Amino acid sequence: WQRQSPKLELALPQPLASREAAERAIATSEAAINLLASEAQNSPAPAHLKAQLDRLTAELDRQDLRISITGGKAVGKTALIQVLNSNWASQHSQKLSFQETAPLFINTTNADAKISDDLVLFVTAGDITDSEFKTLSQLASAGQRLLLVWNKQDQYLPTQQSQILNSLQQRMQGILGTEDIIAIAASPNSIKVRQHQPDGTFQERMENQVSQIQPLTARLTQILTQESQQLVWAHTVRSAATVKLEAKTLLNGVRGDRAFPIIEQYQYIAAAAVFANPVPALDLLATTAISTQLVIDLGTIYQQKFSLDQAKAVAATLASQMFKLGLVELSTQTITGLLKTNAVTFVAGGAVQGISAAYFTRIAGLSLIEYFQSRSLENSVNGSFNIDQLTKTLQAVFKQNQQISFLQSFINQVASRLSPQTSQSEAVNATVN
Repeated sequence: WQRQSPKLELALPQPLASREAAERAIATSEAAINLLASEAQNSPAPAHLKAQLDRLTAELDRQDLRISITGGKAVGKTALIQVLNSNWASQHSQKLSFQETAPLFINTTNADAKISDDLVLFVTAGDITDSEFKTLSQLASAGQRLLLVWNKQDQYLPTQQSQILNSLQQRMQGILGTEDIIAIAASPNSIKVRQHQPDGTFQERMENQVSQIQPLTARLTQILTQESQQLVWAHTVRSAATVKLEAKTLLNGVRGDRAFPIIEQYQYIAAAAVFANPVPALDLLATTAISTQLVIDLGTIYQQKFSLDQAKAVAATLASQMFKLGLVELSTQTITGLLKTNAVTFVAGGAVQGISAAYFTRIAGLSLIEYFQSRSLENSVNGSFNIDQLTKTLQAVFKQNQQISFLQSFINQVASRLSPQTSQSEAVNATVN
């Protein structure tokens, strides 16, 4: 506990969801699906996603509640479900279903498992670990309604119980209310009872203890009474957002399949143009006719309509940021060093310039793709650019494409296009096409 917990960027708790919010979430997801259908006409994915939305719409007035029980290994999830089913759920008129998740934190695959239901009971067996804190924080930040349930409190002395509960409340301050952090003992350990006899002897037996879950059932009853319908609507909002994200991911894949060949086309055009007419390093990115048209063509794929002046401004911004970040000098030096080991027979200076121009064009194109894909489908404004976001994207893309193995392969590909064996007419056709 002396270690400082990792700082997380958390969204403030959202107000209770409304039916209108659920309907809006479904509508925005449907718009994303329709956009996917218009650009991937032969894909079965839109119909599959639309079916998921139809189910969400049909369940807007659902009365039964779905409750997930989650947590690490051996914290008492199964025992808690059994006790709740036998001692509490049967007392309510509405249908309540409990779903136990696989144990969390066993490996990295399920440490960040996606958990989504009307209500989540996160079970722990004591003070929470950093991994548990991170998962709880992420669930709360995503708008998931949850309770933190400290099980097995009977294994601690009364003074320790108070200390641990207070510690949990302090740790989760600002994330969960104290009323949503509850101590229970779903299946208390048996205790040894010694019974003395009149003759001075005694008998010992193990006596089972009654489950101590009243604080939890009281809170659950209160939540079901006050928030039941809102829990369903909030689940709808989250589920619709998941469907929308899947639609956007698929849409980005479709658009990427159309965008990558365009990038390759322009990188070879840039290489041929600069190789034929070498320019100083500072002017390597001054191929505005090429980069501007690349912006326009990629913008068209991602439904970002740019005027010629807007596209020129974006191209100039990319070039400027490449220089400011030192990417031009670093890449040119790396390409020069690798080119010395490449079996090329033409002028090294022109080769370096041509390959560098192709590389910068590729980095610019990939950065634009990443930038367009990161924007929301509703809020993307034509011709509007966030320079800071674009710069961060440019840095990330450059880092991903700076590995020596990739650069060596890239140099070989571009060098083969610039080989002296390529006739002048072929170079002209490549530029025109």
